[in-house]
Amino acid sequence: MKKFVLFILGLLLIVVIAGFIFYNSSLSPVGSKDDVVSFEVKSGMTTKDIIAELHKDGLVKNEFTSYLYVKLNKVNTLQAGTYNLNKGMSFKEIVDIIGKGDAIDDSISLTFIEGKRVKKFAETISKKYNYTEEEILNKWKDKEYLNKLIDKYWFITDEILNDSIYYPLEGYLYPDTYKFAKDATIENITEKLLDTMGGYLDPYKDSIGNNEYVNTVHKILTLASIVELEGAKSDDRAGIAGVFFNRLAGGWNLGSDVTTYYAAQIDFSDRDLTQAELEAVNAYNTRSSSMAGKLPVGPICNLNIESIKAVLNPKETDYYFFVADKNGKTYFSKTNAEHSAIITDLKNKGLWYTYS
Repeated sequence: MKKFVLFILGLLLIVVIAGFIFYNSSLSPVGSKDDVVSFEVKSGMTTKDIIAELHKDGLVKNEFTSYLYVKLNKVNTLQAGTYNLNKGMSFKEIVDIIGKGDAIDDSISLTFIEGKRVKKFAETISKKYNYTEEEILNKWKDKEYLNKLIDKYWFITDEILNDSIYYPLEGYLYPDTYKFAKDATIENITEKLLDTMGGYLDPYKDSIGNNEYVNTVHKILTLASIVELEGAKSDDRAGIAGVFFNRLAGGWNLGSDVTTYYAAQIDFSDRDLTQAELEAVNAYNTRSSSMAGKLPVGPICNLNIESIKAVLNPKETDYYFFVADKNGKTYFSKTNAEHSAIITDLKNKGLWYTYS
């Protein structure tokens, strides 16, 4: 009986040792380091899915022992991405790489420039992704999608659904340089820009509504977009914002050429506006007498935080006019006569800025 027990124990020891050797052997490299495999972990894949694909690609020897290793070592995170793996790696090395997310950087970089319209943003996306400009703009006008964004973001309201607005997300997409996955959707890209805008607006959330003329985020972005373009060559955006507030308080129209160009959907560099375009009555053209004391129906470009800050903290002055020279110096005046004299003087001195 004693000999039988010893035999069983010896047999068990052999099995354990053999199992240990097999376990470690099955986690060892499959082949040579020169045999490189581009391996993709797709979003939503389970651990078992990943191990099965690794086995299929010849990167691991045994699915069961690989899965056992993950469980025994409490590996909880295997990150999506594309990885350069080689068959000279042990399973532990492979897991470490995928767990850390040391993926190949195959992201796509997009730069959105401040002061540009959503049409330009759509063009920027379409150059790098397989989406047409029309497809992108249609998504940005889609009421069902817009309502989802209204539900998701505190700073987007049904003000963007006004039928007079050309592009509902104009002014809401924050300009910057971003990196996106190569398979990013229009929604992924859009919401990254909106997330960034939200991050800039969050610190001001409690103070929004304190000004009677810009008492919503939509109105703040609308006026800030005008300051963005009018102040693009200026050294004093807060002063420019102050002028616009004086005009609103006085029941004047803002008289901003940049809104007139937007109303006509013409770029500054394209051509001068016709008299009919200058005098056109619509929800954007602030040169129109019908817009006295009013903001446009929505933003006219996408803007950065400096223009938003200028609108939230405008300079208090008694000026109603401004103009910037080609070096960025801004000149303020109280009357149209003073304003005209400054323009004449700048032109005579060769300091007048011309759009090109």
